Amino acid sequence: MNPPLSNDDPPAQTGSGLPEPALAADAVGVILKPLARLMIDHGLQLPSMLELLKKALVEEAAVTFGLANKGTSDTRIALLTGVHRKDVKRLRDAPPTPEGEAPSAPLAASVVARWISEPRYLNADRTPRVLARTARRVSAGEPDFTTLVSEVSTDLGARAVLDELVRLGVVALQADGMAALKATAFVPHDGHRESFHFLASNVSDHLSTAVHNLRPDRRSAPMLEQSAFSADLSPEQADQLQQLARKLWGSALQEFLQTATVAEERSKGTEGLKKRIRFGVYFHEATQTPTSAQANLPAPARKSKRKPRS
Repeated sequence: MNPPLSNDDPPAQTGSGLPEPALAADAVGVILKPLARLMIDHGLQLPSMLELLKKALVEEAAVTFGLANKGTSDTRIALLTGVHRKDVKRLRDAPPTPEGEAPSAPLAASVVARWISEPRYLNADRTPRVLARTARRVSAGEPDFTTLVSEVSTDLGARAVLDELVRLGVVALQADGMAALKATAFVPHDGHRESFHFLASNVSDHLSTAVHNLRPDRRSAPMLEQSAFSADLSPEQADQLQQLARKLWGSALQEFLQTATVAEERSKGTEGLKKRIRFGVYFHEATQTPTSAQANLPAPARKSKRKPRS
């Protein structure tokens, strides 16, 4: 078992002040491998990806690296990114790409999050209660699904949200019309669009955290970004660790959401800067190659496996 791996250095330490292009290139090379798999799996080829990369470079340079009170010129963006100035101008002048209909995943996930965290919707053993669809089907004061949805949003009707959760395989409608949560996490079984939405949101925020911690000019405290690593495991032991990880996440998720609900209530009506947060977890399992275990260790740990002499 190896210690937690992270790039969030001690809070008192800030960025190094100097870019590290060689180290960054090595890291990007590793990051690009699962991205390449995603491209091949879903028919994305290099020309379209190059255009997406150019667009991302131009947009990020314009937003993040503008000069005070001057904005960012095409020439400066070209200098920062290596994108040809003609392409910079073309991309900046292009009309915004129309966005498709936003997936219902964020609202549906928020409903599930409240269902598993708000004490009124939990049994004595902290499992989610089975809910009637409306207040008319329960005794006064008893929780129901329509009330649950109204506490999250009034933009969509409870029936539409329930139908979507059933379609995604997250909720089951029982014979008596009661709604039962099938899992204490929002994991769509039949929502390809929703799954891509969470891929983009979760991976983007995770990578943004790691990038923030490695910024040469960082002056703020690092964000939490850690993982634990273990190797030389039998398939049975790896599966047991995955089940443990799911159990630990379920417990942590419930506690975190309860605290987040209180934080949201306390934040209502306050003025000034507002922030959003994301707290997540992942568990990855892969077949180990002779060098894969060493490749995931910090450089000093790869030098030798010999035990020190006593």
